[in-house]
Formats: sequence, C-alpha cells, structure tokens
Amino acid sequence: MKREERQSTILELLSEFGQIEVEEIVRRLGVSPATARRDLDSLAAASLLSRTHGGAVSSTVAYDLPARYQKEEAAAQKHAIAVLAASLVKPDMVVGLSGGTTSSAIATQLGMRRDLVNESGRTTFTVVTNAVNIASALAVRTHVKVMVTGGVLNPRSYELVGPFAEQALEKVTLDMAFVGINGLEAHIGPTVSDEFEASINDLMIRRARRSYLVCDSSKIGHSAFAALTRAAFNALITDDGITPEQKLELESAGIPVIIAPALRIAR
Repeated sequence: MKREERQSTILELLSEFGQIEVEEIVRRLGVSPATARRDLDSLAAASLLSRTHGGAVSSTVAYDLPARYQKEEAAAQKHAIAVLAASLVKPDMVVGLSGGTTSSAIATQLGMRRDLVNESGRTTFTVVTNAVNIASALAVRTHVKVMVTGGVLNPRSYELVGPFAEQALEKVTLDMAFVGINGLEAHIGPTVSDEFEASINDLMIRRARRSYLVCDSSKIGHSAFAALTRAAFNALITDDGITPEQKLELESAGIPVIIAPALRIAR
C-alpha cells in the first residue's frame, strides 16, 4: 500500500473512532511499527491529527470544529451520498465544494479515490473550496490541487464568505460543484442558515458546468434562513430516506432527485 493510501486509511479510521494506536495500524495495514509512526508524524505535521504516546487522536487543525461537525448526525446517510457524489468526479476535473458536513464527507471520499492517485505525483484533479476544514483535510493528498477562496471566516461553519471569496470564485471555472444545504422545500427551494453562505453557494453553482445540491433526507421538508437560486443547479443528491411523496413533490417542482443507495460502513 502506498503512503497516500495508508494515510488516507488512517484518517478514515480516526474520523470513525476518534483515536488509533500504532499497533492497530500495523495490524490493519500490514506495515512495520516504524512506518506507522512515520505516517502519524507526517499527518501530525500537517495538523491533521494529534500524536499521543503510542498512537494519535483526531485533531481538526488545532481547533474544535463547530457542533454540527462533531455530532455526526446521519453519518451513514452522508457517507452514502458522499460515495455517490465522489464517483461522478473524473480525472483532471475542477470540483467546487461548499462547506458543510456532507461536503466534508465528499472531500474525504475524493481523497480516498485510489484511481485518482497518479504514481508520478502529478495532481490529478483540483478542488476549489471556501471551507477551511475541507482544505485542511485534503492538504495531505498531494495528488489534489487545493484552491481556497479567501474571505472572512464564519466561525460557526468555518466557511469563508464575503467579497474576497466572491472575487476568487468569479475568476475560476468549475467542471462540477457540490453544494451543501440546510433545508429543501419544493415551494421554496434550497436554503442555508447564513445569507453570506447563500451568496457564495449561488456563485459556486453559477461557475460550475454541472452542480448538485447535497443533503441527507432529514433536511427535506424543512427550510433555513437564506434561500438559494432554485433554477441554477442540476439535481439533488440525497439518501434513500427520502419518501416517495417527497421525491415526487420535488421533481414536480423541477428539482431532479438522485438517490444514493445505503452502504454499510466497514468497521
């Protein structure tokens, strides 16, 4: 197993369990203790985990993520959505990722796509994001070119917003964008909790050739504070918890729905 694959697996295990021991890495990955320690040291140097005696604990770039990232609500559903969304990305694409827990799950899946790893070390695709936690999570993946928009940090979501973020997005063209939302109703459209994030999300959608809203089915039938432009995106990607009635209502309102099949998260 290559170094990047090992480190992606370690980060996945940390995301799932919160901590890991060197012995567990040796057992799961079939590497020597020295290799396991070097991988942990490398990830710690990138601020992607915190070293402990004999292992590591999960770290989010020397800060605690907002509560919505810590709760891990609907983790299985978001994992399913992320796997499907990541499968749409092809080599050499430029991909936009907004902030949010589902977008973060997509970033994790993209970083683990072994078919996108180039042996020569060349970057194989680009991620443009306004979320600092997503940028940090992808920093260790040397095959991913990461562009961060800049802007003013929203401490509730770790998303960069405002005119500087908008100016950066205006200068790029995206092949595909995945935009997280906090609510979706057929008669209102997609909504998020912050009006500045809504503006950035709208712009990311407009700069993309294809764009997808991403949210777990618990958000459907609810609305948040700020509305997005409802006609600009291509489809919604959600999980199989959406009811037939909700799907029909959304599609009747002109919102195509893609359902991610349930997946079993390996332990």
